[in-house]
Amino acid sequence: MTMKILIDNGHGIDTKGKRSPDGRLLEYAYAREIALRLENELKAIGYDAERIVTEENDIPLKERCCRVNDICKSLGTGNVILISVHCNAAGDDGKWHTGHGWEAWTSVGNTKADILATHLYAAAERKGFKTRKDMTDGDPDKEGHLYILKHTLCPAVLTENLFQDNREDVEYLLSEVGKQAIVKLHVDGVESYIKSLSR
Repeated sequence: MTMKILIDNGHGIDTKGKRSPDGRLLEYAYAREIALRLENELKAIGYDAERIVTEENDIPLKERCCRVNDICKSLGTGNVILISVHCNAAGDDGKWHTGHGWEAWTSVGNTKADILATHLYAAAERKGFKTRKDMTDGDPDKEGHLYILKHTLCPAVLTENLFQDNREDVEYLLSEVGKQAIVKLHVDGVESYIKSLSR
């Protein structure tokens, strides 16, 4: 099966807030770096991967969804998945907090995105990340009415990669070891999901 892997990097240079209290981690820049690394890693092992936002500014969610859905209509919804890369935050007050861990979001209801998210969670746990889950419906992903998840035609998962207002998380996220681990968990999760489809 040939799968097109679309990668979205959250926010933009013009998005207010969305940074660590000390200003060292800017979510738009971090998400773009991870998305680019992820695209390159997936391509290096033979997958068809593409970032849907290469611009620095914050492309509106409606436009992001249109870009994804145009590809879905061209290739077939069953041949496309979307990963949207973000960093979490416990507050929006510019202060340090203690929220910690990795989590993934899908749209509400039982969809193929839940399966993709489960593979990503398993990969995160294999990498030693503390994961934040909602097991009320039998799988670990959190569900919500996030625009990029609701209005895209393909299975779509939004990952929250640790907390940008937790000092320890920020140090790890900015380290080369941390960056490689975040990319690797996405690669492993996506690869595991794709392989599961052909079993």
